Amino acid sequence: MKKITMVDKKLLDIMACPKCKGDIEPKGMFILCKKCGLAYPVLEDIPDMLIKDAWPLEKAGKQGFKHKLKL
Repeated sequence: MKKITMVDKKLLDIMACPKCKGDIEPKGMFILCKKCGLAYPVLEDIPDMLIKDAWPLEKAGKQGFKHKLKL
């Protein structure tokens, strides 16, 4: 069973969506921005907050908020 990635809460408290500067929240193996509908993957406990690497929120939801990406 694949481990669900955890990002440190202190880090999440200071982060914002790079596209819209909105609030973010962790879910499964992603960090979500519901305001702009993007899901940023977390790779080996490291958030990938590049807009070009983000998934549409709907796609991440269909995958159960899991991915097989690696660094």
